Amino acid sequence: MNSTNCVLIGFMGSGKSTIAKALHRAQGALVLDSDALIESNEDLSIKAIFDSFGEDYFRDLERKFCHFVAHNIQNAIVSTGGGMPLFCDVRSMGKVFFLHLEFDRIVERLDAEQREKRPLFQDYDLALKLYHERLPHYQSCAHYIINANQSISTITQEILERL
Repeated sequence: MNSTNCVLIGFMGSGKSTIAKALHRAQGALVLDSDALIESNEDLSIKAIFDSFGEDYFRDLERKFCHFVAHNIQNAIVSTGGGMPLFCDVRSMGKVFFLHLEFDRIVERLDAEQREKRPLFQDYDLALKLYHERLPHYQSCAHYIINANQSISTITQEILERL
């Protein structure tokens, strides 16, 4: 791994956190999960942040995270929130890998409890609309598009070969 961060983007439930952990096991690099760090810093779940302060407040926290990583962090694996590429310059943080997975496959992966934790996944039709709105953003800001409908080890190896 060089001095460039590995930035994982994709729709909620596409496997960003899982792949970040697998990359950590393979390389030992620091993992920064934007959602987990925001939850920890705010001492609230993402859902509670949305409910209490609104989406604009949450997006501002994501922008601060992005700016901090871009200017202070090297050689890390960065797992982003699903909406971050729409509101932040994710390329400023490092090499961007879009974990692409079809919407129906994402729904299959997420159980009811996991969907409940994701504020923008409360309504199936809204989530599907968001997926289609975000897809071109993910594609345009990615350095690499990775088929996420593969084994964790295959996805991890594909990313490692491109770092």
